[in-house]
Amino acid sequence: MKLALKILIGTLLGLLLAATAAGLWYISTKQPQRSGEVNLTQLSAPVTVRYDEYGIPHIKAGNEADLYRALGYVHAQDRLFQMEMIRRLAQGELAEVLGPKLVKVDRLFRTLGLRAHAQQQAAALDPQSPAVLAQTAYLDGVNQFQASHPAPFEFDLLGIPKRPFTLQDTLAVSGYLAYSFAAAFKTEPLLTYVRDELGEDYLNIFDLDWNPQGVVQKAGKTALTPQHLRPPEAVLSAAQTAPVDALGERFKAHQNAAMRAPSPDWQALSQLAQVSQEAQRLASVPLFEGSNAWAVSGQRTSSGKPMLAGDPHIGFSLPAVWYEAHLSAPGFELYGNFQALNASALLGHNSQFGWSLTMFQNDDIDLIAEKVNPRNPSQVWFEGQWVELESSEETIKVKGGKPVKLQLQRSPNGPIISSAFRDTLGDAPVSMWWTFLQTDNPILEAFYDLNRANTLAKARAAASKIHAPGLNVVWANEAGDIGWWAAAKLPVRPLYVKPQFILDGGELEAEKLGFYRFSDNPQEENPARGYIVSANHQPISTSGIPIPGYYNLYDRAQTLEDRLGNDELQWNQLNTESLQLSTQTAYFWRVLSPLMPDLSDVVRDPLERSVFDSLVQWDGQYTTPNIPPTVFTQFAYELTQAAMADELDKVQFANLLGTRALDLALPRLTDDEASPWWDNLHTDKVETRRDIVRTAWKATIAHLKKALGPSPNDWGWGNAHTLTHAHPLAAQKPLDWVFNVGPFPAPGAHEVPNNLSAPMGPAPWAVTYGPSTRRIIDFANVGKSQSINPVGQSGVLFDPHYSDQAAAYVIGGYLMRYFLEKDVVANTHDTLQLKPVPQKSQ
Repeated sequence: MKLALKILIGTLLGLLLAATAAGLWYISTKQPQRSGEVNLTQLSAPVTVRYDEYGIPHIKAGNEADLYRALGYVHAQDRLFQMEMIRRLAQGELAEVLGPKLVKVDRLFRTLGLRAHAQQQAAALDPQSPAVLAQTAYLDGVNQFQASHPAPFEFDLLGIPKRPFTLQDTLAVSGYLAYSFAAAFKTEPLLTYVRDELGEDYLNIFDLDWNPQGVVQKAGKTALTPQHLRPPEAVLSAAQTAPVDALGERFKAHQNAAMRAPSPDWQALSQLAQVSQEAQRLASVPLFEGSNAWAVSGQRTSSGKPMLAGDPHIGFSLPAVWYEAHLSAPGFELYGNFQALNASALLGHNSQFGWSLTMFQNDDIDLIAEKVNPRNPSQVWFEGQWVELESSEETIKVKGGKPVKLQLQRSPNGPIISSAFRDTLGDAPVSMWWTFLQTDNPILEAFYDLNRANTLAKARAAASKIHAPGLNVVWANEAGDIGWWAAAKLPVRPLYVKPQFILDGGELEAEKLGFYRFSDNPQEENPARGYIVSANHQPISTSGIPIPGYYNLYDRAQTLEDRLGNDELQWNQLNTESLQLSTQTAYFWRVLSPLMPDLSDVVRDPLERSVFDSLVQWDGQYTTPNIPPTVFTQFAYELTQAAMADELDKVQFANLLGTRALDLALPRLTDDEASPWWDNLHTDKVETRRDIVRTAWKATIAHLKKALGPSPNDWGWGNAHTLTHAHPLAAQKPLDWVFNVGPFPAPGAHEVPNNLSAPMGPAPWAVTYGPSTRRIIDFANVGKSQSINPVGQSGVLFDPHYSDQAAAYVIGGYLMRYFLEKDVVANTHDTLQLKPVPQKSQ
């Protein structure tokens, strides 16, 4: 009996050891190879890849084709699953591997037409252009890795088949990057509903007007006079200006056309915003949200050379958004931050120049309620006549379900976005006019050139090729120049048009008169004040053209402006870090100040009074031990809920919470004691501002006690505000324990410089976006440039570089980025040699 037991135990131990060995072997087959030798076809000479202590590759090649082929190979071995997910998202193919819950996401992106548009663009590219040659070599490197290695863990778990990556994939992903129109989807139905259903008195709290003087106070700013505000025709080239006679004829035809189309179902249209938000949540692919960037000339720095700082604000993901790599070939060198499936860096620097990006936030989307021919439902009104809708059919493959057929339609204005969502949007056709689909948008060429733009003229020319999404390019060079260009194709709309609302396709308001010239975009080069700030705020239009947009609060930009405009400061690495990590703006006081008399009257409980007193004395810092930021953030939500939820249905209110329009509206609401929003429509009583403040305060205290603990000592910001880097598979528990990184108590907050932002709602708050990197480049000492990745360089589970920067990131750490050859040599931890396939093996 004892022998049998020993045999059983031995057998079980043997099986356990065998399973452990098999598991370790399986894990080892998925890990990136960072040392030794690898043979690649199409290489003309060996390429050396030296990895530093954070797994960042420093690639040295004899020519550009080999350089980009090597970049594609090493990028793929760290991020292949990310590449797969983002191409499937952009082309509407997620349900094929993730199942029926992703059908809505696929329907959205198929309806937007990114797949078809990318196919057309790819066919039109010049295969011999330098940008296309670089991209083709990069994709070949990606495909060689995929073909020669076991699939990533996630491919095995989901059953994802391998297939080559193409230029079409890259171009479709560029359409996803232009997905800044999420603001339009959320905001335009909401504002239209407020205007049409509630009335102008309710619309007053929303800041919808263009501010010709700008929104940020600058020292020595030159005011724009009325004569600067020229009509659109004055800044168009002759070829772009629509003939006045033609417009007049179309207007007459319009007057004689059938009756104006009925108003669309605004409430149904609000569902589109929910679909858009759900797409982001389910796909777990990050969205561009905002950003800070500034350039300081040598006259204001300790070193006497320009400094460049940038931290693009993007949705957090795992793996992280950016892949860092240092590229070197004869005549070309760059340290860059790359996105999946793009051979050119979107952020970068070398010893001569560097640049950062922020979102322009210009409105490049119009939602248009099409006017349908009552005698022929397949026709809509366009430029004075009835025109046929284009129709097509697509099929979405669904894992574990039946294929879904889509009947898609397109008007001359753009895709009919309602056609694939009739279950929520109804039959009223609503189209989407989008700059991205209406221009050539040579995005590959734009960033290929920007990667080589060592002069103002070259940087300006590269920026002019960016049509959509709208981006602010903030640039500096070692020679002493600094510059900023708002890069976008700006549509010319009739001056009376307010594109924040859904436009009527039966009216001239939906028509475009062309595009403005790039020289008319907001921009500055070497301003006398010696610095440039870009923080998603409404810029001053240097040509006087009003530029509609969904701009962010100006408070963040004002904080940067106030510090950078201080003539007593000389800028260096340390105080630049301090500014990037600042957690303070004046926004909280703009919201609270008008309410302080009411709050003082309604807060009577001694414990609550102590909380109120700490709020009065708060300096606005969102640091982790601080209690007032928790109280203010909860109170802002409760105030919004008490004041505005009764006028809006559940979906509209949810959309409101996710818009920048609310950020701008709250200070205007609290400052207007007579606003109709204060009255609760669900009661017989007419509520006042004080009544709503009382309700909001009581709800704030009650919720914080329930959610965080009975004592205010439990309400520290770090207890309520946390950052978790979530993997796309983490929604399937218990995989979150395996793949996710965090949670970490997080400083910062929505729209402070350290913009670690969570959606408005009740505590606790999970941070969803923030600085996707923090970069600081001093052109007096480029070899000591610093940056940080929010989580890690690698997307491969169990790789040491999967999460090795996460702890440093959240507390505001910076890491040295090696650029000089001596530093690269001194800090090389592993070396991978990529070699041509021997001739006899080919």
